[in-house]
Amino acid sequence: MAEKGTALRAAGRRILRRGTRAARVVERRKRVLGYLAILGPGMITANAGNDAGGIATFASVGAEHGYRLLWILIPITISLGLVQEMCARMGAVTGKGLADLIRERFGVRWTALVMLALLIANSGVTVSEFVGIAAATELFGIPRFISVPIAAITIWWLIVKGSYKRVERVFLLMTLGFLGYVASAFLARPEWGTVAVEMVRPRFSLESAYLFTLVAIVGTSISPYMQVYIQSSVVEKGITPEDYRRTRIDVWVGTVFAILIVFFIVVSTAATLHKYGIEIKTAADAARALRPLAGNYAEALFGIGLFGASMLAAGVLPLATAYSISEALGFEKGVSRSFREAPTFIGIFTFLVAVGAAIAVIPNLPLIKVLLVTQVINGLLLPVILFAILRLINDRELMGAHVNGALYNIGAWLTTIIVTSLSTLLVLVTLFPKLIRN
Repeated sequence: MAEKGTALRAAGRRILRRGTRAARVVERRKRVLGYLAILGPGMITANAGNDAGGIATFASVGAEHGYRLLWILIPITISLGLVQEMCARMGAVTGKGLADLIRERFGVRWTALVMLALLIANSGVTVSEFVGIAAATELFGIPRFISVPIAAITIWWLIVKGSYKRVERVFLLMTLGFLGYVASAFLARPEWGTVAVEMVRPRFSLESAYLFTLVAIVGTSISPYMQVYIQSSVVEKGITPEDYRRTRIDVWVGTVFAILIVFFIVVSTAATLHKYGIEIKTAADAARALRPLAGNYAEALFGIGLFGASMLAAGVLPLATAYSISEALGFEKGVSRSFREAPTFIGIFTFLVAVGAAIAVIPNLPLIKVLLVTQVINGLLLPVILFAILRLINDRELMGAHVNGALYNIGAWLTTIIVTSLSTLLVLVTLFPKLIRN
């Protein structure tokens, strides 16, 4: 009997241990699923900023300057996070998109001007995203006449025929393509000690190339369409002030992840292209140049990253434009709406995707000229958007207890003033290059 009792107790302890382990596994799964549930507008918007043009800019930063500009990624992380968080908070508190609020608070004329500038700029950048898709697939031997139409149809079908939840999940999956840049950075075998030092050692220079690159980094990292998209997507997702805490986490996690990707792009090109004095103009140039220096895998991973980035931005940019114009004109909007329910919204989105894809397959496209025009328009538009955001977020009648605190306002105003100054400088440099380069 004693032996039987001992055996029963031992069996009981084993069952208890198994139950405890099972409970821990379930708890871990709940935490992982809870974390994944947080991800959404913030992660998508911040990473959409790392589009084809952005990747080309960051790759050229590493190629031309090595690790010297890594330090700027820390203040950019803070600035981008602040701007994104304010727009997400406005969406949760007011239940309205940014264009909606601008129309209500600043009048129809200002709204029409801002929306026209946004439409022109986003049309040009959308073309560049499809060019990025073409360049990425051509690295793998797929001609643009095949890849671009397939990509355009896929994006259009996803948005027009899908629900918001499905679109969000697919966009989040697209962000996984950015991990290719992480792997390519390690394959490039950088000097990690030097990388660590340059991250925390600010360098300032009045050299024309250094100043121009500094301005380009800021202009590429914070774009007007990003603020429009994050606020509209928060509204469409149905986020309220009560459950906004998770969205705030999503915004900052997305921001940090996006800037980490920028970090790895700069590191991979600094360790290879800068080391051997190789100059590049596009992201595809960077991928091809990596092949003899870091191996076939580095080129392929860089190409995968470019494809994922371009696909994500090719979906987000037309969506942001459709959201903003529909809001400004007071029309129905939303990914979950049918064409019958929201014809203007779906029509604008379809038009931008179709035109962007059609132009992208034109041989010998003068893309640089298109990007220069859109760069100037975005540079002029960004200060207007940022000052509007600050006026709106500090309006107690609109935001109630959710206005910025004193310290938050200091950071937000500093960000706005610095970004506005650099955006203005970018416009001047683009229009009058001799101002800096001589």
